[in-house]
Amino acid sequence: MRISQLMIVIAVFALAGAAAVGAAVLAVERIETGSKRQVETELGIAGLDWAQVSVDGLQVTLTGTAPDEATRFRAVALAGKVVDPTRVIDAIRVRPGKAVEPPRFSVEILRNAEGVSLIGLVPSTTDRQAVIARIRAFAGDAPVTELTESADYPVPAGWQAALHFALEALAQLPRSKISVAADEVAVTAITASAAEKRRIEAALQAALPEGVRLSMDISAPRPVVTPFTLRFLIDDAGARFDACTARDEKGRARILAAARAAGLSGEASCTLALGAPSPRWPEAVEMAIGALARLGGGSVTFSDGDVTLVARDTTPPDLFDTVVGELESRLPPAFALHAVLPEPVDTSAGLAGDDKPQFLATLSPEGLLQLRGRVPDQRIRDAVIGFSRARFSGADVYGAMRVDPELPDGWPKRVLAALEALAHLEHGAVVVQPDYVEIRGTTTLEEGKAEISRILSAELGEAENFAIEVRYVPPPEPDEALPSPQDCVDRINGILAAAKITFAPGSADITPEAGDTLDRIAEAMRGCEHVPMEIGGHTDSQGRESMNLRLSQNRADAVLNALLARRVDTRNLSAKGYGETQPIAPNDTEEGREANRRIEFRLIVAETAGDQAPAAEQEGAGQADAASAAQQEARQ
Repeated sequence: MRISQLMIVIAVFALAGAAAVGAAVLAVERIETGSKRQVETELGIAGLDWAQVSVDGLQVTLTGTAPDEATRFRAVALAGKVVDPTRVIDAIRVRPGKAVEPPRFSVEILRNAEGVSLIGLVPSTTDRQAVIARIRAFAGDAPVTELTESADYPVPAGWQAALHFALEALAQLPRSKISVAADEVAVTAITASAAEKRRIEAALQAALPEGVRLSMDISAPRPVVTPFTLRFLIDDAGARFDACTARDEKGRARILAAARAAGLSGEASCTLALGAPSPRWPEAVEMAIGALARLGGGSVTFSDGDVTLVARDTTPPDLFDTVVGELESRLPPAFALHAVLPEPVDTSAGLAGDDKPQFLATLSPEGLLQLRGRVPDQRIRDAVIGFSRARFSGADVYGAMRVDPELPDGWPKRVLAALEALAHLEHGAVVVQPDYVEIRGTTTLEEGKAEISRILSAELGEAENFAIEVRYVPPPEPDEALPSPQDCVDRINGILAAAKITFAPGSADITPEAGDTLDRIAEAMRGCEHVPMEIGGHTDSQGRESMNLRLSQNRADAVLNALLARRVDTRNLSAKGYGETQPIAPNDTEEGREANRRIEFRLIVAETAGDQAPAAEQEGAGQADAASAAQQEARQ
């Protein structure tokens, strides 16, 4: 009986133990399921659906691929909020990051009266000191502020050529902002005149490197014209302007439309300028031109607010009175009209046998200025000759004037005004009479005729009758023919053959002894600015090939900068280093090595499309610091 009871007790304990184990297993499964569900819920709310959760007992393992390291850390941290962080096993992978994009290299250069400043990001191989030296060569004593940063990334194609072009543009534009990138140069600038604006725009377009876009916003401020002048004539030769000035585009269009209605044909220009005496300037000019057309001819001259209308001497008096009366009543308040119906005038230049007082000045193409006619006294005679010698510097002045005390009032002023007008001609003549002034000849100044009108209208005053028969001719081309491109190269290499450009050992520093050679080359470059040439730098074979290549580029760049400092136009010059690749003598003797260390000029000719990369784009060449090169390079 006792044995059976013992067995029963053992069986009861066994069943209890089995039940406890089963309960423990069920409890663990509930914990695992609960932990997994809670962690998955937390991750799902955070939008981290890429993370997978697995549970093994109390351990929670996170797997999957996170987009970045920060997101991986966030998933682990969220799981650690649900369960004990020590139970979380991080098995998450992180997606490989994209390769770092190289930066966009760009520089913004500002130049004004205060100096030059540079800001931006440049390749680490850019010789910033050489850039500053080039700027100082044309900026003079103006301060240069360099605020660029550098980055060690591959130099983009076209960067060096674009930067070189931008510096050349900066040299021509004292008031400018130039933005430089490898594929684009943007120029914003102000020039002194419209003619200069056109010249610079054409020069920049011609010098633009291939593969570089150019955007230009170059403006020319409107000139201040004093007096604000307009002169319109209708005679047997037709209708025309001697001078035309307008306040704005709208006013110019209105003035030209009135002139065409009065008989003007062909092209006509009207300068936009500041200084108009009234906003109603176009309206007043339109009225006056219309009145002149009704009279059938004559001239109308505006000098600020003074309006002088001179009819033809054949105009019927009744018509003259009617038209002038209507015009006088309609003109805006700022304008005062003086109208003249003249007596017939003598426009001949003859003096012999003529009792009417005259003064005649003739300027010959050879530079002989002859002064004839009458002046009121000896003092005025001396003053006219002195003024002529000062105003016509270089001319041979011959005075044959006679004194006439009976000349009308204001005669000296009329004579000096006529001589001032004559000074704007290449050659010609001016005749002064008491009631009439006539000037004839040719001028090489585009605005010469208009300037003569301003002088006569301002100095002679209202009610003065004058005629301008001046023809514009372009300035003559220089007599000396430009040398041929090959002549330019041969001339420079001849100078180098006589005296080399030498450098300090292992560096790109030009020795003082080479200054005379550079001066001679700069002089030889006069007239050769249009020739595309390459400055080639060459070394011997001592030292590493890569260092020799950089040294030769630095030396070629140094020569280019030295010529720029000597005021040579370097737009058609490029610098290229060849290192030791083009020897002209064996490198196993000192004499041969000395011959191989050289600077050569080469004519750049048109090449095939595949070979047109600018020499300035030889990336990696010529950009190392010369001082660093000196520490590593054997003596050159």
